[in-house]
Amino acid sequence: MEAMSIDEIKTQFSDVLKIVKKGKRVGVLYGRGKKPVAMIIPFAEEEDNMSSYEIGKNYFGKNGSGNGSLSQNYKKILKRKLNK
Repeated sequence: MEAMSIDEIKTQFSDVLKIVKKGKRVGVLYGRGKKPVAMIIPFAEEEDNMSSYEIGKNYFGKNGSGNGSLSQNYKKILKRKLNK
């Protein structure tokens, strides 16, 4: 995985997208200490056929409920947002 500061990402954004299109991840470093704060990841086409719970579980991992007990409203909201 490559990591870049926000300034580098802003000035080389098209290069960042080329890296991500190849299936690699790019870490985002922030501040004077260049601490990792985010990650730019490739879009996964297989998500088109996944339920909102499955997508959420993949992205939120241990922070998800883990047992499919998310409220019905939350599932609907998440599914609507992901289908835009």
